[in-house]
Amino acid sequence: MTCTEFLQILDDVLDESIAVETRTEIEAHLRKCGHCEVVLNTTRKTIEIFQCHEIYEVPTEVSERLHVKIMERCKKVK
Repeated sequence: MTCTEFLQILDDVLDESIAVETRTEIEAHLRKCGHCEVVLNTTRKTIEIFQCHEIYEVPTEVSERLHVKIMERCKKVK
Protein backbone atom coordinates (compact mmCIF):
# COMPACT_ATOMS: atom_id res chain seq x y z
CA MET A 1 0.00 0.00 0.00
CA THR A 2 1.21 3.50 -0.83
CA CYS A 3 0.53 6.72 1.04
CA THR A 4 -1.77 7.85 -1.78
CA GLU A 5 -3.79 4.65 -1.57
CA PHE A 6 -4.02 5.04 2.19
CA LEU A 7 -5.27 8.62 1.93
CA GLN A 8 -7.85 7.60 -0.67
CA ILE A 9 -9.47 5.20 1.81
CA LEU A 10 -8.92 7.23 4.98
CA ASP A 11 -12.66 7.85 5.39
CA ASP A 12 -13.33 4.12 5.26
CA VAL A 13 -10.52 3.49 7.73
CA LEU A 14 -12.02 6.01 10.15
CA ASP A 15 -15.49 4.51 9.68
CA GLU A 16 -14.01 1.04 10.14
CA SER A 17 -15.78 -0.10 6.98
CA ILE A 18 -12.87 -1.87 5.30
CA ALA A 19 -12.26 -5.51 4.51
CA VAL A 20 -10.04 -7.58 6.79
CA GLU A 21 -7.36 -8.03 4.12
CA THR A 22 -7.28 -4.27 3.50
CA ARG A 23 -6.97 -3.66 7.23
CA THR A 24 -3.93 -5.96 7.27
CA GLU A 25 -2.35 -3.95 4.43
CA ILE A 26 -3.07 -0.69 6.26
CA GLU A 27 -1.54 -1.93 9.49
CA ALA A 28 1.59 -3.03 7.61
CA HIS A 29 1.80 0.36 5.89
CA LEU A 30 1.36 2.27 9.15
CA ARG A 31 4.18 0.27 10.78
CA LYS A 32 6.51 1.54 8.03
CA CYS A 33 5.10 5.02 7.47
CA GLY A 34 5.17 7.51 10.31
CA HIS A 35 3.58 10.19 8.13
CA CYS A 36 0.40 8.22 7.50
CA GLU A 37 0.28 7.17 11.14
CA VAL A 38 0.36 10.83 12.15
CA VAL A 39 -2.38 11.67 9.62
CA LEU A 40 -4.59 8.88 10.96
CA ASN A 41 -4.03 9.72 14.62
CA THR A 42 -4.43 13.47 14.10
CA THR A 43 -7.62 13.02 12.10
CA ARG A 44 -9.07 10.71 14.74
CA LYS A 45 -8.18 13.18 17.50
CA THR A 46 -9.67 16.09 15.55
CA ILE A 47 -12.94 14.21 15.09
CA GLU A 48 -12.97 13.31 18.79
CA ILE A 49 -12.41 16.93 19.82
CA PHE A 50 -15.20 18.22 17.60
CA GLN A 51 -17.63 15.53 18.72
CA CYS A 52 -17.04 16.40 22.38
CA HIS A 53 -17.50 20.15 22.10
CA GLU A 54 -20.58 22.25 21.84
CA ILE A 55 -20.93 24.38 18.73
CA TYR A 56 -21.37 28.05 19.50
CA GLU A 57 -21.83 31.26 17.59
CA VAL A 58 -18.88 33.59 17.19
CA PRO A 59 -19.83 37.20 17.95
CA THR A 60 -20.15 39.31 14.79
CA GLU A 61 -17.39 41.69 15.90
CA VAL A 62 -14.95 38.82 16.42
CA SER A 63 -15.91 37.23 13.11
CA GLU A 64 -15.38 40.50 11.25
CA ARG A 65 -11.98 41.11 12.87
CA LEU A 66 -10.91 37.58 12.07
CA HIS A 67 -12.02 37.95 8.45
CA VAL A 68 -10.02 41.20 8.09
CA LYS A 69 -6.88 39.59 9.55
CA ILE A 70 -7.18 36.53 7.32
CA MET A 71 -7.57 38.71 4.23
CA GLU A 72 -4.57 40.82 5.25
CA ARG A 73 -2.50 37.68 5.69
CA CYS A 74 -3.63 36.29 2.32
CA LYS A 75 -2.57 39.48 0.56
CA LYS A 76 0.92 39.22 2.12
CA VAL A 77 1.38 35.67 0.83
CA LYS A 78 0.73 36.59 -2.82
